[in-house]
Amino acid sequence: MRGYGSARDVENTLSKISVPSTKKKRVSSGIPELDRLMGDLYIGDNVLWYEDSGNFSSAFCLNFIKETLTRKRPLIYVTFDRSPKNLVSFLGPQAESQNLIILDCFTNGKGNNSEVFNKFYEKNGALWPYKVIKVNDPTSPDQVGEAIYGLHGTLSGYVHFILDSLTGMQSLWGGEEQVIQFYSKTCPRLYELDTIAYWLIEKKAHSDKLKANINKIAQVAIDLTVRRGKSMLKIFKAEKRSSKFLNEHHEYLCEESDILFESQRQLKPRFDLGSKIKSVRLMRGISQKELAELTGVTPSTISQVEKSLIYPSFPALFRIAESLSVEVATLFKEQGVQKKVYVYPVDKRSTTTLTKNVKDNAEATLLLPPDIDTPAEVTIIRIRPGKKLPGHFFAHKGPELGYLLSGQLEMTVENQSYKINPGDTIYLQKDIPGSWNNISEQVAELLWLKFVE
Repeated sequence: MRGYGSARDVENTLSKISVPSTKKKRVSSGIPELDRLMGDLYIGDNVLWYEDSGNFSSAFCLNFIKETLTRKRPLIYVTFDRSPKNLVSFLGPQAESQNLIILDCFTNGKGNNSEVFNKFYEKNGALWPYKVIKVNDPTSPDQVGEAIYGLHGTLSGYVHFILDSLTGMQSLWGGEEQVIQFYSKTCPRLYELDTIAYWLIEKKAHSDKLKANINKIAQVAIDLTVRRGKSMLKIFKAEKRSSKFLNEHHEYLCEESDILFESQRQLKPRFDLGSKIKSVRLMRGISQKELAELTGVTPSTISQVEKSLIYPSFPALFRIAESLSVEVATLFKEQGVQKKVYVYPVDKRSTTTLTKNVKDNAEATLLLPPDIDTPAEVTIIRIRPGKKLPGHFFAHKGPELGYLLSGQLEMTVENQSYKINPGDTIYLQKDIPGSWNNISEQVAELLWLKFVE
């Protein structure tokens, strides 16, 4: 094949490849515990992901992609095994990032230039603005290489890659030698270009010769397997890392794209942050799903945080506190350990969350800090002049008491209307109002108590 060397050239290439040093920038895989186990990733790393038949590596890739795009770094996904439509579905919201480019080696490769796959490129296909570039002849390793380097040349900063997969390349190119030659040329060049590349490979589909050749060149090699029904990860190569965890099996759980290692479960916190977050969330009447949406994570992540199976990063912790309308310090206060305080200044009050269908026309302010153990949560609710709320303020099933301070309201319960004037009291045992209507020309202010059962 033109443009590629012999096996001797591969050995010569190895001697020229430098290894990560303190001069190389550290980055994250998107999974802090994985970073700890392998001693971090470095710019320049080529990471081999060996997997059994299945999708063990997909969650690790997705975390790496999210981390890359969150930091606004370019990421090129080279796909041999997934059609662009399938890949876009797999990536979800990440596919819409302006920093993601899909290099399509599937449509004219395994897809045989079929019309069903080419429909993705129709201008009126409602599949854009995804950045997708179709390689005209992916059966040529030379053309694939030229497409990768040409695309890289148009980008700035540290560029990250997912190459999915070496197994797909071998299937398309018809032999192991072509794969070894392509890898032996591409891997060191990507290193010199200061990229990070994830290379995916199905380990049972290749000979020991191929695996031995590519392992020599990679900076990091990771094995994913299932042993006795448990998902296991083993890092068997991590050049010049301080990691003491090499060649050990590390059990992990995968829920959607969330990865939880068994080693994390063994860390027992002195303070139960998860229970505190759950307590404040329930006090707010917010579901795990709602908190996840407000915070920008998955509901399973919130569930694992509340069970103290994983710990939120500092940015995530600040977003959780903001979503719960509390200071971060509040989440670290022990219940019942409080100084004697008799006066709570007005400028120290925090807002609380209302249900989605009313929050645009009303707001609520807590009169007491949320971490105080009281029999009722006391709020001031303000409804804008002339606004009708198509539902109740809170998703709460216990008794509630209200006192109208100003304005004039109309409340409906079980399709019956009730007019409320300043000084009137509202007491709800279990029934929830179907609507609230401010029929005055001023802000209606309600003193509102939700009793904690």
